[in-house]
Amino acid sequence: MKGGRDKVLSYLVGTVTGSRKEQFDREGYCVLENVIESGDLAMLREECDVLVAESDRAMAASGETVRDISHKGKRYFISKRHTDRPRLREFLFGQTMAEVCRLLIGGDAWLFNEQFVVKSADVGMPFSWHQDSGYIDSSCPHKPYLSLWCALDDVNAQNGTIHVLPFSRAGVKSRVDHSTQAVTNDLVGYQGDDRGEEMVLSAGSVAAFTSVSFHRSGANATREPRRIYLAQYSAEPIVDPRSHRLWALATPFLKDGERVTR
Repeated sequence: MKGGRDKVLSYLVGTVTGSRKEQFDREGYCVLENVIESGDLAMLREECDVLVAESDRAMAASGETVRDISHKGKRYFISKRHTDRPRLREFLFGQTMAEVCRLLIGGDAWLFNEQFVVKSADVGMPFSWHQDSGYIDSSCPHKPYLSLWCALDDVNAQNGTIHVLPFSRAGVKSRVDHSTQAVTNDLVGYQGDDRGEEMVLSAGSVAAFTSVSFHRSGANATREPRRIYLAQYSAEPIVDPRSHRLWALATPFLKDGERVTR
């Protein structure tokens, strides 16, 4: 399927509207196998490598080893670079992402955030149990948004894939308060002993989950980096009620099912 965009779109329409859509609604996640077209996959890998190298140079110049939740040589979160990387913008507002959004969150969608998440070879750090909505202040109520965890490499337990906790086992479908973990600056929202469902994915596949789905990731114990591109879309703009400012992005993407940004 990665060889042709038409086959990808046909697969999405035929599959996501069935059991995967039902699982997403019931348990808060589903897996879309091999939906990223081969040209897009190669592009995302190239962009990721360029931006990691750029991040290393910036931290070396400033003498930093930690910047927010990024740790030099270990774990990287590189966000909102579609504004100056045209190929990322084309992917984010392309046909494949449009079809996924239509099927999982409906005909209206806004780009909320995008970022590369990279665990370096041998020393890639784990990431604690959290909800993506946990990174939004509790005073900012919002509908759960869609997180599309796009695997740029084959991912498994050895290189630090994610585990997702189904709603039926988490016992919650709404945002909970998180605490900040010392040293890593991670937010933690689940302290139970459930290991969650391990996402074993081939490169080009996507784990789709809601922003209130608990998920975590392990360390990368392999000799190659583990690269992910996370694209997030909301069904409405998310606005801080105190400042009336957007929490992150709210770039219009779909209106009544039609792309308004390309």
